[in-house]
Amino acid sequence: MTREKVYEELNEVFQDVFDDATIQVKETTTSDDIEDWDSLEHINLVVAVEKKFGIKFNMGEVNTMKDVGEMVDIILRRAVQ
Repeated sequence: MTREKVYEELNEVFQDVFDDATIQVKETTTSDDIEDWDSLEHINLVVAVEKKFGIKFNMGEVNTMKDVGEMVDIILRRAVQ
């Protein structure tokens, strides 16, 4: 899976979770960039991303993700395994 394909699919997930078709995530996107991204929505987002990509993040990964770019890195690593 390419990095571009991951972003395409993540955009769909983010748009669905936050009910906003205008969201376009990039490497540096954080919770500060999306108005409704609070702790509860973060859980919903993580679950939706896990479902979309057929992976499970561990707690360490969830706690250390600083931006969407780090999320993509983890998704790509898991896709290779």
